Amino acid sequence: MRTAEIRKRWLDYFEAQGHAVVPSASLISPDPSTLFTIAGMVPFIPYMTAQQTPPWKRATSVQKCVRTLDIEDVGKTTRHGTFFQMNGNFSFGDYFKADAIRMAWDFLTGPLDEGKLGIDPDKLWVTVYYEDDEARQLWKDIVGLPDERIQGLGKKDNYWSTGQPGPAGPCSEIFYDRGAAYGPDGGPLIDEGGDRFVEIWNLVFMQYEIDEVKSKEEFRVLGELENKNIDTGMGLERVAFLLQGKDNMYEIDEVFPVIEAAEKLSGKTYGENHDDDVRMRVVADHVRSALMIIGDGVRPSNEGRGYVLRRLLRRSVRAMRLLGVDGLALTSLLPVSKDAMAPSYPELATNFEQISAVAYAEEEAFRRTLASGTTILDTAVANLKRQGGTELVLPGDAAFQLHDTYGFPIDLTLEMAAEQGVQVDEKAFRSLMQEQRTRARADAIAKRTGGADVAAYEALEKELTGPVEFLGYTQTDASVRVTGLLSGGVPAPAVAAPAEVEVVLDRTPFYAEAGGQLADHGTIVLDAGATIEVDDVQRPIKGLSVHRGRLIEGTVALGDPGTAQIDTARRKAISRAHSATHMIHKALHELVGPDRTQAGSENAPSRIRFDFRSPSAVPGSALSEIEERVNERLADNLEVTDQLMPIAEARAAGAMALFGEKYGDVVRVVSIGDEWSRELCAGTHVKQTGQLGRVTLLGESSIGSGVRRVDALVGDGAYGFQAREHALVGQLTGLLNTRAEELPDRVGSLVSRLKEAEKELAAMRQGQLLAAAGKLAADAPRVGDVRVIAHDAGEAQADDLRALVLDVRSRLGEAEPVVAAAGGVSGGRPVVVVVTNAAARDAGYKAGDLVRTAAQTLGGGGGGKPDMAQGGGTDPAKLGEALAGIAESVRLAAVGA
Repeated sequence: MRTAEIRKRWLDYFEAQGHAVVPSASLISPDPSTLFTIAGMVPFIPYMTAQQTPPWKRATSVQKCVRTLDIEDVGKTTRHGTFFQMNGNFSFGDYFKADAIRMAWDFLTGPLDEGKLGIDPDKLWVTVYYEDDEARQLWKDIVGLPDERIQGLGKKDNYWSTGQPGPAGPCSEIFYDRGAAYGPDGGPLIDEGGDRFVEIWNLVFMQYEIDEVKSKEEFRVLGELENKNIDTGMGLERVAFLLQGKDNMYEIDEVFPVIEAAEKLSGKTYGENHDDDVRMRVVADHVRSALMIIGDGVRPSNEGRGYVLRRLLRRSVRAMRLLGVDGLALTSLLPVSKDAMAPSYPELATNFEQISAVAYAEEEAFRRTLASGTTILDTAVANLKRQGGTELVLPGDAAFQLHDTYGFPIDLTLEMAAEQGVQVDEKAFRSLMQEQRTRARADAIAKRTGGADVAAYEALEKELTGPVEFLGYTQTDASVRVTGLLSGGVPAPAVAAPAEVEVVLDRTPFYAEAGGQLADHGTIVLDAGATIEVDDVQRPIKGLSVHRGRLIEGTVALGDPGTAQIDTARRKAISRAHSATHMIHKALHELVGPDRTQAGSENAPSRIRFDFRSPSAVPGSALSEIEERVNERLADNLEVTDQLMPIAEARAAGAMALFGEKYGDVVRVVSIGDEWSRELCAGTHVKQTGQLGRVTLLGESSIGSGVRRVDALVGDGAYGFQAREHALVGQLTGLLNTRAEELPDRVGSLVSRLKEAEKELAAMRQGQLLAAAGKLAADAPRVGDVRVIAHDAGEAQADDLRALVLDVRSRLGEAEPVVAAAGGVSGGRPVVVVVTNAAARDAGYKAGDLVRTAAQTLGGGGGGKPDMAQGGGTDPAKLGEALAGIAESVRLAAVGA
């Protein structure tokens, strides 16, 4: 029975039993303390713990889950896997033990033609909590199980709680007996390893309320719950491998096709070699997990869920390399996994183009990292082994260099080093990583605090009665009072002009830099005559807006009243940019794909920098369409509104949130055109999109792995750009004596002619250079037994120099040792090429060694093979000296010989 069929039968059966079918929640956990949904009941916890009222009395689901705590064990045993599916049925104050037991047994053992699983009842055993006499008796009365197939276990195995005060209760687990071939008889109590008796279903009876929780087995039972709940979970993959007659979950229909694909790519056969089997299982598990995680919106990154995904993909790629596959692997493996999983999750087929683009881009990036990092690691390990010793330990700074310079993750360094019998000083590595984070954090704090001690701001914040009230959504000026004052980062009761000051007000119209929006500028004019020109506003700590600027006249003192006035022209320009950012984000989703999510932005006066996650570049045609779409919506003069609402309500309404941002329980939602664009945002915006005037996209580029950047101009910036472009077009049409619409063809023709002319010049230069080959060969002096040519060719390309020395070497033949070197200057930088013949190499003259000698003189570096090498530097004036150095190196070697 295929896995998708078991899934369907489950949902159909429990729907017929009055359960609401609840779609699987996202793999992205709603619980901020966990990265992924790790159990089938996670989406139902708020109902189980009475935090929310359930919308149904009975529910059933097949929940996608990911657990990666034991990722290193995946493949080494056939039990560990990262992605799995948990079939669950739930009751919220409705049925309890008797019906839960009845339905579980009926679904497992009922006839196949009635939509059940048809498992032989004699193969099933159960465990109960040893004090739960009620459950034991129900198994006898309802199912007719004999005493010997009902075993009692303690709290460690058969009692459930969240680990916190609240609901808890005993469990009852159902096991499948695989027979004598898998171990001794005697039930799960005897088979602690679970090889013969496989747990397939856990029934949790949430019966009691507990407190004083000290551990899983130490707590106080307060009494029975008024509304008792049922939470059950049947492992879909476990039941699938049993019903499909397989030995383990890696061999079921949703997983094994990837192993078969890995066999074809590698030429290896599953089952013949243990190490290869482990690698194939790693690939099968990780490819499926990555497929599902990307499908739920996660993108590779260096932290959180993104790091887990990156690790899964990279472990897959490396496992394939260890299987002998050096080429791209995911392009063959991922489609196979998609085909296996799509019957249960059809959205994988629908969204596969986007999913695969993310995975393939990560593989390409990692292949480059793996090549460089592996070489560095292998060299470091080889050096350790040459040094000898009983314990080989890779220093922490070496591991840190691999991570920081080459992007080599520490877990991969640990894994690869262990394969070569080498440990890693992980403690030193972690210490260096912490130092780096501390520096980065200090830099960020310095930006917000201006270098002042955070304690100074904390002291100011304690003096306030509440957070500084922001008035800037509706006001550009306000009557204010000075509630905090710093000079030189130190609190002061008063400061006289001229001075750099930091001022805290009781309320403010000034927007503090946040969410990509730059801070407002303006003035604070106090009633006593002091004037402060504000050029930055930051929030060094939550709830505290600090105005930084220059006190240009008068004296400012704590408690002084006055008026705060922002630069309205700057605010309007920034607000236009911020609204345009939302519109670009929306148009990007519409025209390229919803997985192109925002990764950062900067909204400056009339200018936008918008960063987004994307596995590949956005085509120029799509960029033009995005610009056109934004300006169409701009011309529609859509209303821009904002509203405060609970975050759950905002998400239900489709509001986009920035991944990784922290939001409170109540959020501000900015809508453009009511439902066209909705985002969680605290920034300032225009009232109507028509106020933007014009949006011009300047271009798109990469700023890092999987992250792209769009630069754009808004309003005056866009109009100015258009005016400059118009003037430039006018100049070009005049110079080329053509019409504007003919410019592309005319410029293209000129570029083609220029390229042809450059090719002709290059051919002439090369011809002139090669013409000297005969004379150079004929006049080649002997240094000892070696014919040595060290020729300065003047202005010359590296390719031309290479052709020259190869020609000279060919003319001189193999009768005697030959070292031919030529140098030239290209683009203001010197370059040297050295070749040797076989006789020279036999005599110990290597091109790579000789070119490095020359490159050092030139202030650069170089290398290559013993027969040919190339190097360069920064000082063309020393080219003659560098070439002479090659001849001198040969002479010294000849004398030494």
